[in-house]
Amino acid sequence: MAQLNAIMADDTKRQASYDAGHERIRFCGYCHGEDGNSKREYIPNLASQHPLYLFNQFEKFRDGSREDYVMSQLAKTLSLEERINIAVYYSQQTAKPRAGNDTELSEAGGKLFAERCASCHGKDAQGFRDMPRLAGQPAEYLGIALRRFKGMDPVKHSTPMIGIAGVLTAGEIEALAGYLAGR
Repeated sequence: MAQLNAIMADDTKRQASYDAGHERIRFCGYCHGEDGNSKREYIPNLASQHPLYLFNQFEKFRDGSREDYVMSQLAKTLSLEERINIAVYYSQQTAKPRAGNDTELSEAGGKLFAERCASCHGKDAQGFRDMPRLAGQPAEYLGIALRRFKGMDPVKHSTPMIGIAGVLTAGEIEALAGYLAGR
């Protein structure tokens, strides 16, 4: 983290890391987009995420505490420097909102977000440091993630999202996902 913080604090180092990350993301871009805006509705956007959040997710895939067939394998092949550079590169990209829900569903999702999510993810869903940006994420991806959290065993997993998602209905998940996609 000290290395990442030093890079982000120095314009020259950040630009060098960005350039190196851009070179290394060729494979990542097939799914997450070269600009960090995913090409598939079930894959998250990486654009505008905090670099520390992105780096920490790489570490979770690398150590097995987070699993995905492709990402778990990929994270193990990248050096520390490459993981940092990719995190820096994607953090500097601009997230593009997706198509959201109809107005009524979006209003319901906005109210739910304000009540249950804004305290951790920020009032505009921009995220910060260890909390992911949710604004502009694909609705399908958000729905998958919320249902995954809803089904997690709190004995095996340690995340506050289990309690948050655990009480959501299918309709509330749809409303939240649609609202956030259009942000």
